[in-house]
Amino acid sequence: MNFKDICIYLGKAILFGLIMAAVFLIATSFEGSPFKSGYSKNTRSHNELSFAKAVRRAAPAVVNIYSLSIDQRSPLNSSSLQGLGSGVIMSAQGYILTNYHVIKRADEIVIALQDGRRFISEVVGSDPETDLAVLKIEGDNLPVVPINLTNPALVGDVVLAIGNPYNLGQTITQGIISATGRSGLSSGYLDFLQTDAAINAGNSGGALIDTFGELIGINTAAFKVGGDNGGNGISFAIPIKLAHSIMDKLISDGRVIRGAIGISGEPLTPVAAQILNLPDLKGVFVTGIDPDGPAANAEIQARDVIIAYGDDEIPGVETLMDKIAETPPGTKILLTVIRQGQKQQIPVFVVEKNSFEQ
Repeated sequence: MNFKDICIYLGKAILFGLIMAAVFLIATSFEGSPFKSGYSKNTRSHNELSFAKAVRRAAPAVVNIYSLSIDQRSPLNSSSLQGLGSGVIMSAQGYILTNYHVIKRADEIVIALQDGRRFISEVVGSDPETDLAVLKIEGDNLPVVPINLTNPALVGDVVLAIGNPYNLGQTITQGIISATGRSGLSSGYLDFLQTDAAINAGNSGGALIDTFGELIGINTAAFKVGGDNGGNGISFAIPIKLAHSIMDKLISDGRVIRGAIGISGEPLTPVAAQILNLPDLKGVFVTGIDPDGPAANAEIQARDVIIAYGDDEIPGVETLMDKIAETPPGTKILLTVIRQGQKQQIPVFVVEKNSFEQ
């Protein structure tokens, strides 16, 4: 083999090596490549499941609430911790949402931020029916939780609960939305979100967020199966749309003003609809009338079926009670009822709830 042949042979070998190196480099640039090197502690796969970004967005705005009660018999010498819970900073002005039961017996409420700052707060207003309260602190550069009121939580959504369980410090638990529309826990028209995310003592008033870090609910109640140490539990949160509405009312009025007309009702059953000769099951079957209420004054009767409230059709009891509660006291509303097969409209004046109740 002469010198020229040797050069050609070596040149081919070098060229082949360069081509194979280029192919290898291209192959290792793709995710999931079998040629890819081991996991680096300083890098993460784009496909790795992590909620760290969501937590970073929301967690700084979730505060620890210490409710202190002073012994009136010896106010200078003793104080005791009556309640311990969490809260969520909702605005840069320092408004904080929490549960009413967290702060209801407190003489002094201390707010602890995650950055180490401490504040004495004032109670702006509270609403026992929805177990919500609004506090206010004065501070600069307060962290605010992200909120999106237009995206309702759906069954199956992944959620994170943030709070201060057992005063251990801020803790994150994860689960899904198990159900929506759970009502009757603290009022007749309150829809709860149900989740299997662990919510323990001290989580009350904390944040339930989605995987984008946006607030979707205020944690409020938990029921354990098998006692306090049971591993199974279902937890509840107040949906953010309702909580935000209550917060606005408490800030503006210091309390939630609800309308009432003094009736109770039940959904229509197929048997009742047939007896009353109704075309469908829409409406509310009136079962009780408060004798001192506006409905009694307007001569609404038991066994009437309310099918419309003003211009709005009434598909069921929850819708009717919501509309009555949201109507400002003093408003005159036309109720469309079916009585003994005949449709008629009856004017009723809405009053403030509890104004006629003993």
